[in-house]
This record gives sequence, C-alpha cells and structure tokens, in this order.
Amino acid sequence: MDVAEDAPRGSFELRVRHHGLAEIVERRAGGLLAVQSNLAMTYCKLGRHEEALDLQREVYSVCSKVFGEHEHTLLAANNYASNLVTLKRFGEARSLMQKTMPVARRVLGDSHDYTLTMRKVYAESFCLDASATLDDLREAVTTFEDTARIARRVFGGAHPITVRNERSLRNARTVLRARETPSESK
Repeated sequence: MDVAEDAPRGSFELRVRHHGLAEIVERRAGGLLAVQSNLAMTYCKLGRHEEALDLQREVYSVCSKVFGEHEHTLLAANNYASNLVTLKRFGEARSLMQKTMPVARRVLGDSHDYTLTMRKVYAESFCLDASATLDDLREAVTTFEDTARIARRVFGGAHPITVRNERSLRNARTVLRARETPSESK
C-alpha cells in the first residue's frame, strides 16, 4: 500500500494498489474456500453427501462472488454438480452445468480437463435419471462422444479422463439401446 500522493500531509488516507488489499483478500478467501472444499470432498468419500452438499453450495456461492468467472469458481461448480448427481438431484445438476459449461468453454477452452469433466457430469445427469427422455439420452451420448474424442486427442488413450469418458460413453450407449428397444416381456 502507498500513501496517496495527493493526500494532505499527515493524512492517513491510503490508496490500495493493484497487488494490495484486493489480492490479500482473494488469497485468504481462496485458502478458506480450499479448506471447505477439501472437507466437502472428505465428507463425500465418507458417504456423507448431504453434509458435503451444504459446503459445496457455499464454496460455489462465495467463489462466484469473490472470483467471478475463474477456474476456482468452475471447479467449485463442477464439484457441487457432481455431488448433486450422486444425490439423484439431476435437474439441479443439469441447471448448474447449463449455466457454467459455456463459461468454462469460454474461459478455459473446450479441451481443458474441467470443461471435459463438466460435460461428463452434465451427460451423466441424463443417463442416471430414470425420467430422462430418449432425446435426453441421445444428447448424453453425443456429449460423451465429443468429450471422449477431445480427451483422447488432448490427453491420450490411457489418461484417466479419457478412460472415464469412454467408459461413460459405453454405458450411455447401453442405456440408450435399452430404452430404444421395446421390452420383450410385454
């Protein structure tokens, strides 16, 4: 911080420089948010998804306010939506992903791992939803095909993101085929 150049002599008026108070606030907020996010992930690993969801919602909300359209906010949104899918709150997950995927594509690009993971969560919200329509399932398959192709090109075939997307694509195709094929038991 600098004393303002135009401040009267003896004045305590201070000017915040670009790397001053705002940076300190963001760094401290980021540290606290990281702790909350890690705690939420621990809750998820322990199967305490509802408790994790409260933390994830708060982390996403604060990140949105503090960081705006930033990588931290997008990661928080992805973690939050992923847990919503786990809790079978598919509509909420889709809504959040529809809002944040375009931001991720614009800010990070189509090939970034967060963008690919967000698209995977979005598509899973259809595949795991028993009320999804055939058009929803087709959209999920198309989304998985795109993400698997991009992941393979960017990361290679053995990368975990590629492997997960290709597995999800196979599962989505299976779900779609099962829904398209009339049941023989009728």
